[in-house]
Amino acid sequence: MISRNRIRAICLGASSAALIAALAATAPAQADTLREALVQTYKANPTITAQRSLLRSTDEGVAIARSQGRPQVSANVGFNQDLTRTGGGNGRNFSGGLDLSLPIFQGGRVRNSVGAAKARVEAGRADLRATEGDVFTEAVAAYMDVIRDRSIVSLNENQVKVLQTDLQASRDRFEVGDLTRTDVAQSEARLSLAKSNLATARGTQTASEENYRRVIGNWPGDLAPPPPLPTLPGTPDQAVSAALVNNPDLIAANEQIRAAGLDVSATRADRLPTVSAISNGTYVDYLGTSEDQFGVPGIANTQTSIGVGVQARVPLYQGGLIGGRVRQAQALQSQRIEQGIAVERAVVSNARSAFARYQAANLAIQSNQTAVEANTLALEGTRAEQSVGTRNILDVLNAEQELLNSQVALVTARRDAYVAGFALLNALGEAEAKDLNLDGGALYDPIANYKRVAGRMSDWGDDKTPQPVATRTVGPVDPNPPQATSTP
Repeated sequence: MISRNRIRAICLGASSAALIAALAATAPAQADTLREALVQTYKANPTITAQRSLLRSTDEGVAIARSQGRPQVSANVGFNQDLTRTGGGNGRNFSGGLDLSLPIFQGGRVRNSVGAAKARVEAGRADLRATEGDVFTEAVAAYMDVIRDRSIVSLNENQVKVLQTDLQASRDRFEVGDLTRTDVAQSEARLSLAKSNLATARGTQTASEENYRRVIGNWPGDLAPPPPLPTLPGTPDQAVSAALVNNPDLIAANEQIRAAGLDVSATRADRLPTVSAISNGTYVDYLGTSEDQFGVPGIANTQTSIGVGVQARVPLYQGGLIGGRVRQAQALQSQRIEQGIAVERAVVSNARSAFARYQAANLAIQSNQTAVEANTLALEGTRAEQSVGTRNILDVLNAEQELLNSQVALVTARRDAYVAGFALLNALGEAEAKDLNLDGGALYDPIANYKRVAGRMSDWGDDKTPQPVATRTVGPVDPNPPQATSTP
């Protein structure tokens, strides 16, 4: 009789070969790494690059707001020719004028508008951080999905090989009378089911690879195991506390609330007087027709004038317009406040949910690891017992299927644990490029563009015509992509 310890040694040394091949294969020297995938995502994912463009648009709001407090200069020129004139000759003239207006007091409108624009810039930067974290979480999930699904395909391929061997053995034993036709039919049915499962697994693998290409921008080659996650909070309360301080969605919501309050103050300024310094100059040249036009001999053929002054506008009654605009701005401020509470709720919920999923996935890894070991032992024992006649072929087939199920569950749990852990990092606001130490060149600096445009005064300072930054995926795909087997 085979001892229990001997059976256990056999199961760990031989029957787990499929799982070891699928879960612990050494990645090739040139395998793609998760860090490289995230660098590619950071450089060329269209969601991230589009959010950067949106932030640059928001930056311009500061320059636009500041322009309301700057001088306004305009010029006009004209040429006039009289076609008919009673009592004199036809005249003509060329005229030009220059008007200058300098705002002196606008009731605080400019100051509050600039403050609101700056608050929206801060909100936009936080939104960019949130977008980076969300896309990185999606990229990590896509990376781990490919690893998981390639491993599952490998496990199912091994299962098909095992069942093919079982079927051949059943047929051989049927020929010599050891088994019945029913036993052979059971082996045939189980092999057909395994082939169906393999086809489904390959389809899922292809879908995961295509999703990887969509998110990251290139086709997945051999994928190396991901690096360990950084230290995560030990309790849900710790996760919530960190998220309430660092989560970029909450920071963006708070900045939008601040901007909405400043909008109310800027709108109230429409009730106050405005004072501007003005200056104008004109030049008229009658082009030698001044005597004909005015009938005065020796009159000057050109005229110039320059004037300066101060102009005040005092609104007295505007039909309820300003009251309506202020109330409208206050309602929008109220909306932002309520949205801020909704975001805070979501941040708390996401932090606790991500923590729970991460904990559950880690527990699932432990349970599934135990299940794999137990099912391996059970399969070897069932085969040994079947060889002495105390078990039938169906018992062996069921034991093989149970082992495969536990192996697939273990692969899935390892994927789920890593993705859940990264999602928890994202909920904490720690899944951005600056937190991940990506080695792919300088990081995008949103402050650089702000400094470039916030103080500009030129009306002619256009940027270059926009060109795509994100990579496209409409090109051909390798018809025989590498079928690497790599795992978390």
